[in-house]
Amino acid sequence: MSGLPIVLFDGTVYGMLLFLMSVGLSVTLGLMGVVNLAHGSFAAIGGFASVVLVHRLGVPFLLGVPLAALITAAIGGVLEAVLFRRLYRRGPLDQVLFTIGIVYVWIAVSTRIWGAGQQPADLPAFLQGQIALWPGAEVGAYRLFLLILGGVLAAGIFFGLERTRFGARVRAAQSDRDMAGGVGINVDRLFLLSFAIGAGLAGAGGALAIPVIGLDPSFPLKYLAFFLIVVSLGGPGTVTGSLVAALIVGIVDVAGKYYLPGAGGFLIYALVVAMLIWRPQGLVART
Repeated sequence: MSGLPIVLFDGTVYGMLLFLMSVGLSVTLGLMGVVNLAHGSFAAIGGFASVVLVHRLGVPFLLGVPLAALITAAIGGVLEAVLFRRLYRRGPLDQVLFTIGIVYVWIAVSTRIWGAGQQPADLPAFLQGQIALWPGAEVGAYRLFLLILGGVLAAGIFFGLERTRFGARVRAAQSDRDMAGGVGINVDRLFLLSFAIGAGLAGAGGALAIPVIGLDPSFPLKYLAFFLIVVSLGGPGTVTGSLVAALIVGIVDVAGKYYLPGAGGFLIYALVVAMLIWRPQGLVART
């Protein structure tokens, strides 16, 4: 398979990874109002945790990725309770300076521990090579796995926020934090759980992304702009908007590299400008 079909396929896979790594930022930004520029660090933590578990300790890949996500969620929960909770009543400038500082601390610490180079990616044999979908149409086994898994996780996230009591409480706190607390919702615990889940999803995305886009200590800065683009285009606090925006960004980025390699990132930023002029509140703005 070549040409347009492979561009659409690879772009959709890339978009799924962007969605997993950025949806937590969308939810926590819409829920808590915190401009968390350190969100990419959680994706990197999940990636490095996966490297340690799978590459160094020999944990099977399909077990190592969810374990890395759980480790990242636990770290995210601790950091929310110890550090991020202090930012909820602070201004955007304090939030930006604090969270970007966390990114540089992470880069320094991870470089000291793992070095500055790219990390290895160990895939099981059944996820290597190509799979023939039909005669003449072959796709990478791992990319097909990512597409299916990303779809399942996206459906699970949507169901969790739209069809459960926890999701109803999250939406209530998004609409009016003080009123939610007044009717008996434990907002602090809700924030901690939401932050931890968002960090865990980012960690899972970072672990899964290693064979596709690589991993090094500067990962949080390299992809920070993409995370913010997905959130701003989709609309903060919306899962559906983040998914649609991530797929659009992924397909446009891959298509630009395939058809117009000399344009660099121009197409992405031109897309952002055009879409924000058209929909300044995002594709799926909260009412």
